[in-house]
Amino acid sequence: MKLGLISLGCSKNLVDSEHLIGMMVNRKGFEITNNIEEADVALINTCGFIGDAKEESIQTILEIGQYKETGKLKKIIVAGCLAQRYAEELISEMPEIDAVIGTGDLDKIEEVVDAVLEDEKIVRSDSLDFLADATTERILTTHPHTAYLKIAEGCNRRCTYCIIPQLRGDLRSRSVEDIVEEGKALAAAGVREINLLAQETTEYGLDLYGRKALPDVMKALAKIDGIDWIRTYYMYPNSITDEMLETMKNEEKVCNYFDVPIQHIADNVLRAMARAKDGNQIREVLAKIRKAIPDATIRTTVIVGFPGETEEDFEQLKEFIREFKFDYVGVFPYSREEDTVAHDLPNQVDEETKRRRAAELTNIQAEVAEAKNREFIGKEVEVIIDGVSSESEYMLEGRTRGQALEIDGKVLTNDGMAKQGEIVKVKIEQNFEYDLLGPITKNEF
Repeated sequence: MKLGLISLGCSKNLVDSEHLIGMMVNRKGFEITNNIEEADVALINTCGFIGDAKEESIQTILEIGQYKETGKLKKIIVAGCLAQRYAEELISEMPEIDAVIGTGDLDKIEEVVDAVLEDEKIVRSDSLDFLADATTERILTTHPHTAYLKIAEGCNRRCTYCIIPQLRGDLRSRSVEDIVEEGKALAAAGVREINLLAQETTEYGLDLYGRKALPDVMKALAKIDGIDWIRTYYMYPNSITDEMLETMKNEEKVCNYFDVPIQHIADNVLRAMARAKDGNQIREVLAKIRKAIPDATIRTTVIVGFPGETEEDFEQLKEFIREFKFDYVGVFPYSREEDTVAHDLPNQVDEETKRRRAAELTNIQAEVAEAKNREFIGKEVEVIIDGVSSESEYMLEGRTRGQALEIDGKVLTNDGMAKQGEIVKVKIEQNFEYDLLGPITKNEF
């Protein structure tokens, strides 16, 4: 039987998808197809974090459901955060769905598949305990030379706008030894770039070791032959330690890439979010990063239109974005989610104001990013080649150490040849808002 995968949402969700299809292929004998019209079973791994993501997930289920009428598709299995959050509603209100499996029950996929193939409807969303390890089957869906590696699941924080702890449970860290075992397996499969994931990577190890042990993971993975780049995502600002900065500075394989979601800078908004103590705490952490590693790439995310955010608060945020000059900023209008503290806060901001503020901030950051990219002109940069460019079949595209897969800019090259996964030198001759362009000056080195 053929299996079609649709994976929505974040990269952490993609890792779950890769485990699910790995288990379905290895345990149940499915064959993977990229053409949903050929699939007998569709697996839709959903996102349920904010309103737009929920709408996308529902729309995708409806669209895939049509293939039951027009193609050979027989069964639809819905997994992920939306499945965890609304399991019973989905199975009862959407006849297209044959099974629902939540985030903590992914290891029950065999049972779920057996049930749907016997024409049963089934829901498995009772647990929040699942934690994949190095022995859990997995089939990579990224480029062959790059992979995500999830080092922990869940979160112990209770930010007032966030539903994740209810969907993923409390922090559960994998052991360093288990992470290294998976890292070695990835390297043996040809992976050169590892991207470390968790809800908050900087909190890794608190449950297992009683301390923040991310530096231990970085050092251990850096010893693996074949792994050349190690990048880390989702760093909580208050949890960035001196030891972590020292490790990133000294370990050549660890990219000086900081994905630090600040969410805001105004004191009262941060307190309402249950984030940093105040804006000065964030400023101090970011200044410490820049001082320790001057060439660090720093990405952040911010929320605009949070309940109680005034125009003065928003002006503070705009000024800080202009002043600090992040390399990348993700801007999100606040999404009012049921079952969160922020849902019931007073002074909710209207949708039009949220959209206006998001657009203003996005425009400011675009100017900052374009100016920062101009600084690369004339410089040679190290680039990992992802393949033929989506812009043109006559160009290759890749990324620097400061450009994460899919979420940041890329480097285009229209002069020189290289294999997918090769690390080359490119001399930057032209910049765009987020992308860079230039010839390859040196192949694998």
